[in-house]
Amino acid sequence: MFTIIVLWEVLANLKIIDSFITSQPSRILNTFMNLFSNDLLTHLGVTLYETIVGFIGGTLLGIAISIVLWLSKFLSKVFEPFLVVLNSLPKVALGPIIIIWVGSGTSAIIVMALAISLIVTILDILHGFINTDKDKIKMAKTFKANKFQILTKIVIPANIPCFINSLKINIGLSLVGVISGEFLVSKAGLGYLIVYGGQVFQLDLVMTSVILLGMMAAIMYKSVILLEKFIIKTDKKEN
Repeated sequence: MFTIIVLWEVLANLKIIDSFITSQPSRILNTFMNLFSNDLLTHLGVTLYETIVGFIGGTLLGIAISIVLWLSKFLSKVFEPFLVVLNSLPKVALGPIIIIWVGSGTSAIIVMALAISLIVTILDILHGFINTDKDKIKMAKTFKANKFQILTKIVIPANIPCFINSLKINIGLSLVGVISGEFLVSKAGLGYLIVYGGQVFQLDLVMTSVILLGMMAAIMYKSVILLEKFIIKTDKKEN
């Protein structure tokens, strides 16, 4: 990585590549310092807040809907085809509709994040619920266990890895939703900086914002990994 950065800087200084189009590390660093001395924390805070709300909301709502669909085979059969169709639909196309429904601003961006992450969460977790060990469920039924008991004692514990995997996926999807929303309607955030930088041909600003976005995604992903290790460690202690 260090070699790539050095090579990038050298090639830009030698005019072998056009730094106006590709920017260069020194200019990106200068842009970062300028942003840091101005409103960088505000933009980071806005994007982080919208992402966390969309991430948590999409995960919890997705789990809740998956439970309802698992409890009712009728609802599962009715809604699953619609969920598959909605999942294949480009969510950016829903942007104007979302803006009209909930207004322009933070709420529209959060709804966009939910629209992108929610369907994937439902399909992923519902698939895990349906494919839970059938023999264990049959055995529980022979002991007169009801659906709620089967859900809480067998299905949910067996799908903890599925929940963790869904969290990992939702980080990226929530960020995609937030940035897509900020592209459409925002006055602050990393998506706003990317759009603004593109409009005024400041590739330094665009590249800096993209790098910050990648760092944010990496930190959030690492947080989920730490949560996974904590859950595994706790589960081992209990067993």
